[in-house]
Amino acid sequence: MANLYRDTGVVLRVQKLGEADRIITLLTQRHGKLRAVAKGVRRTTSKFGARLEPFGHVDAQFYPGRTLDIVTQVQTLDAFGVGLVSDYQRYTAGCAVLETADRLAAEEGEPALRLYLLVTGALRALATTDRDPSLVLDAFLLRAMSFAGWAPAVDECARCGEAGPHRAFSVQGGGVMCDGCRPPGSSSPASDTLRLLAALLHGRWAVVDGVSPSARREASGLVAAHLQWHLERQLRSLPLVERRARVADD
Repeated sequence: MANLYRDTGVVLRVQKLGEADRIITLLTQRHGKLRAVAKGVRRTTSKFGARLEPFGHVDAQFYPGRTLDIVTQVQTLDAFGVGLVSDYQRYTAGCAVLETADRLAAEEGEPALRLYLLVTGALRALATTDRDPSLVLDAFLLRAMSFAGWAPAVDECARCGEAGPHRAFSVQGGGVMCDGCRPPGSSSPASDTLRLLAALLHGRWAVVDGVSPSARREASGLVAAHLQWHLERQLRSLPLVERRARVADD
């Protein structure tokens, strides 16, 4: 079986196939998005069925098939789901991370190392830290949009490039806008909201942690609107995310 190959990946979703099999969609380190068949994993006697569930970070071995590759071995690297399933806010944020990655990853076989690292980093933060899940999700969404080439301008005018700070934000225009470029219908977020967007995009968590809950809510709305504009339809999981600040963060 000289054609066997290995890769590490995060399980994005699973689909039933026949009586006992599943089609597993993974975002892998070297092969990008990959769909493979896991045979017999729905049987109670399966040796690795529980390892191939959404949120699983695994090291897997595959055998090339005629249409879909076959999973032959699986080893768990991180069981992120264990730290998520008992917390609704963290779980729904994690679901939004997986769905976003599934939507943004190119067709199978296209490298997506940066997106893979973003997903594993976001899931690890959701599962193992006390950081506000909404903030972790928004930081992931902004950086994932940057991976796709859609990141909103936050430091300079999206149209002319004039350095900020600016007070207008236009989803259709691509982010913050100066007074001269501001199109009709632009919003005027609070200065703390725009400062938060920049901090989330650039990973300045000391700034993020000091921003008010109202700015966090407004920033979440802008991030969701910007993502929806580029995807041309809303993520199914995003409306389920509970947008509330943790008591410890208030």
